[in-house]
Amino acid sequence: MEQLSERDVRIQKIEKMKKLWVVPFAQHFDKEQSIKKIVDEYSNKEMREIEVIIPTPEKQVKTAWRLMLYRSFGKLSFWTIMDGSEKIQVMFHRDNCKIDISTSADEPKLVDSLWEWEESMTAYKFMEKMVDIWDFIGVTGEVFKTHKWELTIFVSEFKFLSKSVRGLPEKYHGINDAEELYRKRYLDMIMNPETYQRFLFKSRFYQKLREFYTKEWFTEIQTPILDNAASWAAARPFITHHNDFDVDVYLRIAFETSLKKATVWRFEKVFEIGQDFRNEWSDPSHIQEFTQVEHYAVYWNYEDNMKFTEKMFDFLFDELKLDRKLKVKDKEWVEKEVDFTTPWERIDYTKWILEASGIDITQYGVDDADKLRNDIKAKWITFEWIDDMWTTTLIDYLFKKVLRPSIIGPAFIYNYPVIMQPLARVSDKDSNIVEQFQLLVNGWEICKAYSELVDPLFQQANFDKQAEAAAKWDDEATSGDDAFVEAMEYGMPPQSGFGMGLERILAILSQQENIRDVVMFPLMKPRNWNEE
Repeated sequence: MEQLSERDVRIQKIEKMKKLWVVPFAQHFDKEQSIKKIVDEYSNKEMREIEVIIPTPEKQVKTAWRLMLYRSFGKLSFWTIMDGSEKIQVMFHRDNCKIDISTSADEPKLVDSLWEWEESMTAYKFMEKMVDIWDFIGVTGEVFKTHKWELTIFVSEFKFLSKSVRGLPEKYHGINDAEELYRKRYLDMIMNPETYQRFLFKSRFYQKLREFYTKEWFTEIQTPILDNAASWAAARPFITHHNDFDVDVYLRIAFETSLKKATVWRFEKVFEIGQDFRNEWSDPSHIQEFTQVEHYAVYWNYEDNMKFTEKMFDFLFDELKLDRKLKVKDKEWVEKEVDFTTPWERIDYTKWILEASGIDITQYGVDDADKLRNDIKAKWITFEWIDDMWTTTLIDYLFKKVLRPSIIGPAFIYNYPVIMQPLARVSDKDSNIVEQFQLLVNGWEICKAYSELVDPLFQQANFDKQAEAAAKWDDEATSGDDAFVEAMEYGMPPQSGFGMGLERILAILSQQENIRDVVMFPLMKPRNWNEE
């Protein structure tokens, strides 16, 4: 006879439970305390001895979650139960154990024996024979300490809540296959407590970030994910079809134009935390769907935003109790210590590229791609796809090649050439420069901000230039947005905007080398994607 798999055995137990009138996937349980609350309350509290508790247990606590680490000693069974906050030992005794077989949120229906026709099973035997590691149960009982001083709940009542059909695969004990962990993050969080803690940290980070913006009198608003234009950033968009309108639309690559539209009337400080989508390559610092925070503040310039960024990071480091000095690996996996103590270094983008490469990038217009490409090659500098890039992308990759690797940071990079950013304000001091900065941390581009362009005529001219670049096969060129320009024509106040990819900064703060390690369920290729 073929031996049944563990999964088949557990499925058989589900059928057996139904015959015993036990619901294998319960509707409700009234959990009254987290395990951490129980541990905190009872760790230093005087409690009754177990010999006194067994005949007359009190209903002190009522908690629930997943069972782990089973041990049985005749009349006694010990489990470890763990929820999202903590773990604790629970004990069942054969002479005082009842199971709740109620089928709703009504009053519990407690029995000490279960019946299937002529056959019976005690509640204690049910726990021994029908319950498996990773099942969910709810327990009610009294807290005591064992003779080894281990805090334990004596369970006088329990309710079965959910059957785990699959036991945890043995290979997950110490698994180091990153792709498998990304696909099955739920198992990663079970077996690797540091992963679970990382996502708790991520949640606290978001809470503190919103708290900071609220403290600084910003209003949080939501902007559309779908739009008729793919403007706002130099990136290749995702395209989808709107069936009702029968038109192709774009998934947003930034929140910028929508947030700035809000400043046309009465909103002076706005921010948004949400998802952006860029149909680009994948690497440890890039992912196609990512979380971004953007804000816009009326009457600020980019220098105000530099100070605000430092203030934001000081707040986050203080509130999250983080060490200011962190180990960060660059694009070549070289680890360096980065000191986040403010104020941070300021680096002139055009000046330093000139010093590093001998190329004055302010002297190239949007139509000078061939000249710039030849000048770059003449300096014996090259990078992938150089022959397919237009002027703005060539400048960006030149920076990444000759300057970015030398910057440890945190450092503000400022003074960008005017053709690099069609939404930024041109400097009053130098018409070849826009008022923009980027924050760099050992090769990681953390955030970008600039004094906003609010001149609709200048904005339209910049969009027209970008359209020319797109027509010449620069698929990262920013497209135009007529609705945005029209909104600007009604009057847009001076302001400065800021955008930061949250996965990148979270990866740095939690000491991760890949931004997928701070995405709970990153998109993965189907396992059979390359099979015919």
